[in-house]
Amino acid sequence: MLESPMTHEKPERRKPKLPPGMPQIVALILVLLIDSLVANNFFAIHIQDGRLFGSPIDILNRAAPVALLAIGMTLVIATGGIDLSVGAVMAIAGATAATLTVAGHSLSFIILATLGTGLLCGLWNGVLVALLKIQPFVATLILMVAGRGIAQLITQGQIVTFNSDSLAWFGSGSLWLLPVPVWITLLVAAAVWLLTRKTALGLFIEAVGINLRAARNAGVTGWLVVMSTYAISGVCAAVAGLIVAADIRGADANNAGLWLELDAILAVVIGGASLMGGRFNLVLSLVGALIIQSMNTGILLSGFPPELNQVVKAVVVMCVLLLQSPRFIAMLKGRRKP
Repeated sequence: MLESPMTHEKPERRKPKLPPGMPQIVALILVLLIDSLVANNFFAIHIQDGRLFGSPIDILNRAAPVALLAIGMTLVIATGGIDLSVGAVMAIAGATAATLTVAGHSLSFIILATLGTGLLCGLWNGVLVALLKIQPFVATLILMVAGRGIAQLITQGQIVTFNSDSLAWFGSGSLWLLPVPVWITLLVAAAVWLLTRKTALGLFIEAVGINLRAARNAGVTGWLVVMSTYAISGVCAAVAGLIVAADIRGADANNAGLWLELDAILAVVIGGASLMGGRFNLVLSLVGALIIQSMNTGILLSGFPPELNQVVKAVVVMCVLLLQSPRFIAMLKGRRKP
């Protein structure tokens, strides 16, 4: 009896995968190295008056508002939504804080009222999206447009300034060598991380973003999960607005948070999140915010006009979206095959 020849199959080679977050870390390092080429002593850090000073510290400080917006935006995008109103909510929160400060209210009342304003804005978006089933883009666009008008009504169309050292400390003060906004951002990020990773909320958010119908069949209250993400986004935007108002000791309803919603979305996308919803990573969204601010700093230090920022960000968004496109990836793989 003849034995059939044995066929030896070649074992498939597993392609090495990069550790999670490695592309973002490498991108941040590259941007910082490019910045160091256009600015002398870019990495130099010194201590003065009990606080660290230097370009890297400035990047951390200036990235705080975008990082705060990115924290809330990460959760919203993970559900398959979008929040275009965070910049306008910043303006409303800053106007609220400045107006109440001028009126002579206590610091605790000002902070609570400002955060409450952001919470109400987030709940408004949540009601439109989760309960009334309005498309997130359209629903949040409503507050994006009307929000600055609301802020101008609060400030009566003027730039409100105040002289409160206690409130200004939140925007320009220092604590343990670092700027206060950096600590506030870390505190908010830690709180949201604990809320989403040490409770079931994070799993519910990802489940809703991956498949809303399946999540409902599994017993997840989809509308409540979606509304909670918009509420958190509103509070994060209010904290960012408070920091900006405290930094400049005033409220400018026209310019506060202007176009920062785009930076927040870009930070989340750079962090690896899909705009279609699903899994999210808060830490990588923060890294994305640092990359954006590093690019802004590099463009300013190199002497190019600030308007170039928008062009560079648009190119980055296009590249990231192409890398997330299954059809584009399939086209690349098809060309590589012999």
